[in-house]
Amino acid sequence: MKKYLKSDEWLIIEDGFDPANQRSSESIFSIGNGFMGQRANFEEFYSGRSLQGSYIGGIYYPDKTKVGWWKNGYPEYFAKVINSPNWIGIDVKIGEERLDLARCKVEAFTRILNMHEGYLLRKMTVVLPSGQRVHVESMRFISMDHREIGAIKYSVLLPDTAATVELTPYIDGDVKNEDANYNEKFWNILESKAGEGEAWLLTQTKKLDFRVGVSMRYALTLDNKPLNVHPAMVELAGLSGNTVVTDLPAGKELVLYKYAAVLSTLNHPADELIVRSRQVSEMALRKGFDQLLEDHKRQWAQIWSHSDIVIKGDPEAQQGIRFNIFQLNQTYNGKDDRLNIGPKGFTGEKYGGSTYWDTEAYCIPFFVATAPPEVTRKLLLYRYRHLPKAIENARKLGFTGGAALYPMVTMNGEECHNEWEITFEEIHRNGAIAFAIYNYVRHTGDVQYLAEYGLEVLIAIARFWAQRATWSQVKKQYVILGVTGPNEYENNVNNNWYTNTICKWCLDYAGEVIDQLKSSHPAALKEVFARTDFREEQERKVWSEISANLYFPYDAELNLYLQQEGYLDKEQILASELDPAIRPLNQHWSWDRILRSCFIKQADLLQGIYLFEERYDDDFIRRHFEFYESRTVHESSLSPCVHVVLAARIGDMRKAYELYLRTSRLDLDDYNNEVHEGLHITSMAGTWMAVVEGFGGKRVQDGKLHLFPQIPQQWEEYSFRIVFRGSDLLVRVTRNGVILKVMNAPVNLVLYGQELTLQPGTSAEYPLQFRKPAVTANTD
Repeated sequence: MKKYLKSDEWLIIEDGFDPANQRSSESIFSIGNGFMGQRANFEEFYSGRSLQGSYIGGIYYPDKTKVGWWKNGYPEYFAKVINSPNWIGIDVKIGEERLDLARCKVEAFTRILNMHEGYLLRKMTVVLPSGQRVHVESMRFISMDHREIGAIKYSVLLPDTAATVELTPYIDGDVKNEDANYNEKFWNILESKAGEGEAWLLTQTKKLDFRVGVSMRYALTLDNKPLNVHPAMVELAGLSGNTVVTDLPAGKELVLYKYAAVLSTLNHPADELIVRSRQVSEMALRKGFDQLLEDHKRQWAQIWSHSDIVIKGDPEAQQGIRFNIFQLNQTYNGKDDRLNIGPKGFTGEKYGGSTYWDTEAYCIPFFVATAPPEVTRKLLLYRYRHLPKAIENARKLGFTGGAALYPMVTMNGEECHNEWEITFEEIHRNGAIAFAIYNYVRHTGDVQYLAEYGLEVLIAIARFWAQRATWSQVKKQYVILGVTGPNEYENNVNNNWYTNTICKWCLDYAGEVIDQLKSSHPAALKEVFARTDFREEQERKVWSEISANLYFPYDAELNLYLQQEGYLDKEQILASELDPAIRPLNQHWSWDRILRSCFIKQADLLQGIYLFEERYDDDFIRRHFEFYESRTVHESSLSPCVHVVLAARIGDMRKAYELYLRTSRLDLDDYNNEVHEGLHITSMAGTWMAVVEGFGGKRVQDGKLHLFPQIPQQWEEYSFRIVFRGSDLLVRVTRNGVILKVMNAPVNLVLYGQELTLQPGTSAEYPLQFRKPAVTANTD
């Protein structure tokens, strides 16, 4: 764990420069707007360790799979989000010396991410090898108001001695991915040109022919007055820009305003990219930095108005949750149903930047409760449009009759992950996609979605499960063999409890939706049956037979369901007994040793209890939580949040708070020593779940919003907003009570088990209640 960032409620602050932290800071201070993003690389040249990262949503490269041997069913490629043309570059020379922070004496350095207004600020004073002192201040943002614009304000001041300053704003297409299977570059440079005051590039991805047009324009001021300097054109094979040279008196500030436009063939015709990108950058130049920034801030104010969580009395907890919400909202905004939420978002290359089951399991709960319904609907439509590919994926593995297996990793619906034990065994992701449909409908009441799109997906998923289950002559029950559950520290297991649970639920839910649509949308149901060639009597009989007779491993002595068959054969050691020096295990132990251990990477059986909590009583939840949490090492970013929700559910607020800090500050404090690779964007939605579903007790059951707010002893109060079926509800929890305020439309809800109807514009206060933790027998 690293703690080098200052605690602040709205700012992420790095005070002082340590090159060892640079790559981590590049991740943490990343910015984006849902369409493109940028790591916190320096604008000027830097010869130290760095990962250049400029990313464009939806632009990827099919990097050919690299394995020692081929197996039938292996995907042909792994989809890589591409390091795209670098638009932030500003080369700086003072006299004859190039500004390079790795070769300077750093007198002062501060980097600030302003989460409230969405910009990155850096201030530094350095001494060059010649002894010349230089003060630099840079501010940049990617516009939330215009998805294709990035802007930079870059100032240079010489405190002591005048000198000639040379600035070269440029755009660079000669970039490569650090993560490239064959160490190849993914771009062709089609055009690289410069004109006075501008430059542009046209680039093309190899294989798939995505094209990106990037243009830049700039303006200069000296001592707050416009400065006109005739530039030298820079036109290299993959880099274009302008070089301007001016004398800079001591104490005077030279400011370069740089405006970049990034356009792609996702949204524009290929033959118009350069013309349009130049038009957009010109528009940005005309508007100017200050106006663009004001427009950008206005959009962030709107975002925070419905998604902020306020925590009083605990600055680290407040900073943590806002950092997570900030990164989620600058990764995805729901304005384009071709885009999704990569595990690293726009902050790094790891995991390919593609779509995982994380979106459905963790991100949808956040967006469905904090944003208009169409935002979540687009995430579901993304999967609906990939249904033909999901059926194709299943067909490659031998499944027939319209069965669908959604990919573990994808950009276009086609499976592109090539670790067999995950790609072909972690089939529970099918259940996450089905549950996301259910989750959306129960929150919004949008049954029309089921009729138009949802049922078709549910039928294809149910068909998969019906073929994946096997009848065991020995057990006289159906079994599911050779799977990996959410806990990836166990591979190729039989009868994983979570996988079997989600299978049973999917089969049952598909039947329930059919029955529901028979009365509400009979014509649409008939069309779905025709499109899917659905044989209702025959197929539903199979579904019911499997659901009623599915096997779940159980130990009568411990009165526990087992995570999978054979789990108790493992040596039972508690996570608390591990030496902290060997954590995380995956960085110290062999994979063989991990697989043979009892240690759990992330919530597995408990993931199923979290999803279907209303089925289980307090004692059941507590028994299983205490047994499995004590063996969980939380070495997946997706793990702590589920445990927070369940710990709060059983009244263990100490454990809930401990794990809340871990999930909310996972990246800020780098718990798993991997933030240099990028942030854990999808798990950040779990931090929201920890507060709202954990401490706030938010649930939706029987079409009603349920709340059971509790408050950690470390907090004075907290508040959050929930969008539910057209109503906007503010929930404020203090040490004395719960204040509910309805912002726009009446809402029916259940608070601490009591049904309430609240009218818009009204506010009501209720006494605070806590769940009483009970003591259970030691099951170790």
